[in-house]
Amino acid sequence: MNLTLATRIFLGYAIVTLTFGAVSIYSVVQLHAIGREIRLVSDGYLPLAKAVAQIESFHKNRQRDTERLLDEREPETQRALIKLARVYFPQLMREKLAAASGIAHGARERALAAERPFLEGLVARHEELSNLYEDYEQACNKLFSVIETSGGAVRGSEPVRAVVALEKRIDREIKVLGLMLDQRVAERVGAAEQRERRSAWAIIALSLFAIALALIATAMAGRLLAPIRTLTGAVTRIGLGDYSAEVPLSAKDEIGVLAREFNAMAKALRERERQLEEKQEALVRAERLAAIGRISAQITHEIRNPLTSIGLNTELLDEALEESSSSAESRQLVKAIGHEVDRLVEITEQYLKFARFPKPVLEPADPNVLIEAVLDFHEEEFTRAGVRLECALAQDCPPVVCDQGQIRQVLLNLLRNSREALVHGGTIRVETRPLVTQVELALADDGPGIPPEGLAHLFDPFFSTKDRGTGLGLALTQQIIAEHGGEIRCESELGRGTRFLIRLRRAATAPATRTA
Repeated sequence: MNLTLATRIFLGYAIVTLTFGAVSIYSVVQLHAIGREIRLVSDGYLPLAKAVAQIESFHKNRQRDTERLLDEREPETQRALIKLARVYFPQLMREKLAAASGIAHGARERALAAERPFLEGLVARHEELSNLYEDYEQACNKLFSVIETSGGAVRGSEPVRAVVALEKRIDREIKVLGLMLDQRVAERVGAAEQRERRSAWAIIALSLFAIALALIATAMAGRLLAPIRTLTGAVTRIGLGDYSAEVPLSAKDEIGVLAREFNAMAKALRERERQLEEKQEALVRAERLAAIGRISAQITHEIRNPLTSIGLNTELLDEALEESSSSAESRQLVKAIGHEVDRLVEITEQYLKFARFPKPVLEPADPNVLIEAVLDFHEEEFTRAGVRLECALAQDCPPVVCDQGQIRQVLLNLLRNSREALVHGGTIRVETRPLVTQVELALADDGPGIPPEGLAHLFDPFFSTKDRGTGLGLALTQQIIAEHGGEIRCESELGRGTRFLIRLRRAATAPATRTA
């Protein structure tokens, strides 16, 4: 499952938030537990220990009063102590025992489940202590009655021994109860301190873990958003006109999709820029060709008539020299002048063709038939030059839309260029291949090839790699193909030959006639 960029960032920060929330909840729970421990000690055990201490102090005073009560030499003191013991001490002891019992019951109700057994034991001991005091009061009342009836001489009697035994037992119970409370308070305080230390370390560890998660989430968010800076830089370059800018991203999230769309946009802009440059180059080329054509037509017109006159006079001079039996050397010079005049006339004809190039008459034609016709017509010429012609024409080649005469001229120009490049003979191979919307014609030779610096200007007017070439043949060829809405390009490698590729539009219908 591919998560979106926003979802991944949200999940990262949600995990961090939940972690911090868990740390906070754990801290609150631990503080609450420590608080309950402290409240149990402060509101339960410490007040109960204080109450037991008061009971112990009160019981000590009662024991001292019992010793004074047994002194037979002070009957007045005995009567005062008996009266005090009957009226004041019992009520005060019951109040202190009731207060301690109430504190124990309250602590038991508020305590945790683990602490209740101990508090129940304390409540039971308080009840037992209360019962002992009830027995103690009864024993004291018997002792008081004996003292009052006997006149104070009771030392060593059974009531005295009973009272003393109960006092010792009560004193022992109070001390045990106090010792239990002191020990429990120390245990609870120690447990609270230990829990506090554990909680502090746990909170510190969880906080560090949450901080680490936050840093990881921040780093992850930075890593996820880092490509945006790359994309922004690429957009800036596009804005400055650098259409070669691309974003090297292969992610599958939104930024990856955006990067791919951006690269597609940059590619489309580059293609549009290339097309604009090609159109501008074509426009400049057309304007230049038009200007060259006008100049060529004017110059050709100016020199054509003088050349015709020179050629006619040269013929007359040749006839006159023959009639006058002049030397062979003179006649040879005149013939050389005539050949040069003919060559100049041929060049002017080429300039006129270039300057007054007619619009093509487009109609469906079979490219195989056109190629075969041109090759058959010039086969003997190529054979004498030591050039072998090879054909690899597609059997199911569809017709093309063309001006048959102009396409034959294109083929003838390319064949003658190849023948002139094969000074010592060689092979010329002609092929046809159907494409989706076009038909490709290929003409290749195994000659010396064209240097790279020559390929760049191969179709420029007046550029030629031959010593006596006009540089108009390939320019005219390109002009014809352009007028047909086709394409022509040249591939060449030094020492391995040259290959011309022509692409013409396929015709919608078959040709009406197959022209030879």
